[in-house]
Amino acid sequence: MKKFEILFLAIILVGAFAVRLYHFNWPVADWHSWRQVDTSAVSRTFTQEGFSILRPKFPDLSKGVSLIDNPQGYRFVEFPIYNILQAGFYNLFGKFTLEEWGRLVTISSSLLSIFFLYILVKKYANFRTGILAAFFFAFVPYNIYFGRTILPDQSMVVALLAGTYFFSNWIEQRNFQFSIFNFQFILAVIFTAVAFLLKPYALFFMLPLIYLAWHRFGFGLFKKWQLWLFLILATIPLGLWQMWINQKEFLAGVPRNNWLFNGNGIRFKGAFFHWIFADRISRLILGYWGLPFVVLGILRKISKKENWFFFYFIFSSLIYMTVLATGNIQHDYYQVLIIPTLSIFFAKGIDFILEKKEIFNHLVSVLIIAVGVIFMLAFGWFAVRDFYSIQHPNIVIAGKAVDELTPKNAKVIAPYGGDTTFLYYTNRKGWPVFDRSFKAFKKAGASYIAFADPTPEELNLETLFKSIIITPTYAIFDLTKPTPEGLRAQEKD
Repeated sequence: MKKFEILFLAIILVGAFAVRLYHFNWPVADWHSWRQVDTSAVSRTFTQEGFSILRPKFPDLSKGVSLIDNPQGYRFVEFPIYNILQAGFYNLFGKFTLEEWGRLVTISSSLLSIFFLYILVKKYANFRTGILAAFFFAFVPYNIYFGRTILPDQSMVVALLAGTYFFSNWIEQRNFQFSIFNFQFILAVIFTAVAFLLKPYALFFMLPLIYLAWHRFGFGLFKKWQLWLFLILATIPLGLWQMWINQKEFLAGVPRNNWLFNGNGIRFKGAFFHWIFADRISRLILGYWGLPFVVLGILRKISKKENWFFFYFIFSSLIYMTVLATGNIQHDYYQVLIIPTLSIFFAKGIDFILEKKEIFNHLVSVLIIAVGVIFMLAFGWFAVRDFYSIQHPNIVIAGKAVDELTPKNAKVIAPYGGDTTFLYYTNRKGWPVFDRSFKAFKKAGASYIAFADPTPEELNLETLFKSIIITPTYAIFDLTKPTPEGLRAQEKD
């Protein structure tokens, strides 16, 4: 890269890093805290009980995840690459908290995504489009927030972008017959396999790779054993992981996922189009004002250099959101996967305006772009600013009180509507919801129950069990020390 290109990219990377440090040391009790603490809890278990990579665990012993009692606390979702990094850096270097290391892993993934997005777009378009795509990915407020959450999605995105970039280099090898010994092939396999392991949803974004292979070989791609080898090597790790976690022994730790597809029947309904295209893409991500640039990027004439390559990102995004319709409606972080697509076409739209000086007045064009981008960022920030808020700080305070006042091996009930955030901050194994009687809880090993912001009804437990402490912020009761009335109640269970 030329010096001025390096300078532009460096400025974007430094700025992207800086904005992702916002509330860096705050508790993980913000937007989607339940999913973040579930991820961080697996990492914490690694630090406490050793790196049992094939048997990842977290504190939730309830049956809320799989509808099966989970006394071992198994947690089988993505292969725990993210957790290995988070816990590994924490053990190696300390200094930051485990949660901060999780945020650093995500921030690093986000910065690497910016780099790979830039070089990929520059390769098939030009420097200006690449740097504009990098700018969007770096500074759109939605991606700033999810570029520092304790979730594996950003790590999956960088692995996917890197795998696509190295695959594109490999597919162009002149001596393709022996190209499997090429470093580009090895990197493409590794990064693509990692993307699949981090989130199987990356499979939807294989269309750009298929297009590159078709563009090079036409229908002859089916005769290229090298491509079949790439496919096999990239998917074998995911296949083995799925076979492993679907053993009967581990089913209690495998979350139900059928509902993600069309569990509420919303696919292709009016509400589906409203939530995905009007609310999430237009409002939440593009802040309304970014939408015209993306549309213009889609409508502009396709150059010979890119051909239809970028459009296959759109096809992949649409298929992904359509197939996982309910998941994309239910969780706004699912759209992290389509940010590279939006970045590309946002950049293409602005580049088109700047390129057509014979059509658009250059000074006016620059002014309109500047106003549009500023408004996009402003309205985007307005949409996501509450994501950072700690809506219920007392669950953190109550959790730390449980950690201080109860034995380290105690199992606790920390009800918070099934949300595991409160349980996470107790630093204990247990249950985030009432899913059985007190007698059944005691049989399962529960010894304490805690409440954050206790209600009068919850404080009535003082008539059934000895209280450890009661404050306006939290209350803790000892289930092993029932009152006479508590004994009579348990006999009736």
